Amino acid sequence: MWQWALLPICLAVFGTVGIWTVFAVAVTNGSVNLTEGVPYISKCGTYNPQSCLFSQVCNICSVLALWIVVIRFQQVKDYGNHGRANTASIVLGFISSVGISVIGNFQQSVLMEIHLLGAFLAFFLGLAYFWVQLFLNFQALPSQDRCWVASARATCCILCTILVIVMSVLHNRGYPSGAAVCEWALVMLFFCLFGLFAAEFRHIDCHHLTVQTQALRNDCSPASTEMNGYAANALS
Repeated sequence: MWQWALLPICLAVFGTVGIWTVFAVAVTNGSVNLTEGVPYISKCGTYNPQSCLFSQVCNICSVLALWIVVIRFQQVKDYGNHGRANTASIVLGFISSVGISVIGNFQQSVLMEIHLLGAFLAFFLGLAYFWVQLFLNFQALPSQDRCWVASARATCCILCTILVIVMSVLHNRGYPSGAAVCEWALVMLFFCLFGLFAAEFRHIDCHHLTVQTQALRNDCSPASTEMNGYAANALS
């Protein structure tokens, strides 16, 4: 089931290509002027036609992020960690994923307050989510990747924390171009943090979804058990 490792990689690649495409379109059609300074990501996605692309990129990233959050929660839980930290991770991950969608669907030129709320949920709660994941690195079952993944995740989390603080200070003091540079770097690091889940997801060895109890009864029936035994013998 190593294919699950492709999910966080797809999010990182798609999100990176998506927002830089929005930036390229905004520069090409003159929606933003680079001679005036580096624009915020949201400013690039405010005007048509790139606003439609920006919304779609954010929506898809939101769904993929939520999918990753749920899988990682279940993976840690299957390792035997049923603590509050893992529960907090899925709550923070869910809320921050919704924040990504809010950013894309409520442009700053239309509803600034809701847009800023989405940014807060995505950036601040998203950062809290990754700090919790760093903590869970040392709580879940150890793997051969834990050392380097924990080091990479810690480095990215520290850099993201610094960038969030610097971005907030620069924005409040009237340096939008510097704050925008921090925002672009922050989002790139977020995609790197999501991409790191590929190291953990490649160890997933099964998945199962059942929505009808009849399926469970069939799986536990004598005939099914006998067939499974024959299949196991054949494979061995």
